[in-house]
Amino acid sequence: MATQAQEPLNPGIPMKRQWGTALSALRRLLSNGDDTEQVFRIMRALNGDITQKNYRKLLTVPGGGKLAYQRLELAERLSDRSWIDGFAPDTVGGAYRSFLDATGYSAKGLAEVSTNAIGADALEVEHPYAWMGRRERDIHDLWHVLTGYKADEHLGEACLVAFSYAQTGGLGWAFIASGAALKSLRITGKRDFLRAVIEGYRHGKAARWLHGEDYEALLAEPLDAARRRLGIAQPKAYRVAQASLAEAGLTGI
Repeated sequence: MATQAQEPLNPGIPMKRQWGTALSALRRLLSNGDDTEQVFRIMRALNGDITQKNYRKLLTVPGGGKLAYQRLELAERLSDRSWIDGFAPDTVGGAYRSFLDATGYSAKGLAEVSTNAIGADALEVEHPYAWMGRRERDIHDLWHVLTGYKADEHLGEACLVAFSYAQTGGLGWAFIASGAALKSLRITGKRDFLRAVIEGYRHGKAARWLHGEDYEALLAEPLDAARRRLGIAQPKAYRVAQASLAEAGLTGI
């Protein structure tokens, strides 16, 4: 008997939240903080219509309509090493280059992880909302650079996901940040990690809306000046938590 053809994905229709899927993925993520695929599964399960909302917001901010019209694929642009190598050391682009060299991460590598997690049909669709979802994915490591939260430590990731929740409203980010903070309380018996995560959220609320930035232009700005312009504060509680974890001999949670 012939099977019924599956309806193609329509990014214009918000997905229903799948709490069971999110909880299962969170458990896996908390048992292995390097399992980045689980992050994308949580986002897919919980973010509902937040990408659509952020796309519509982009159309209302100065220059946002132009960015949406151009539909630059940042994973491709940020993977152009000759372009990245052209930025001065003190710029956002120069700091991003140092980030790539120090971590071994890449924009295309992150894109591949997301594809493995939720499939190309959910990501590579020719649709404005799908493009917005790719944009949020591709600027994640740039936000590490801008905020100062390290990407190769669980604390830095937890702080950035809290920052991202404040910026985007994506419930998946809040779910991950809360899970990491609660686990830290159980393991360390101290609130330093939790305070750093809360600080990340507050800094995200206080900063300008980073989705509305022209990232090609932003990478050419001096890093310190860009942070001031964007209202990104120094992560003081994060530094305290880093020291606290190091003193306890913990590299993660």
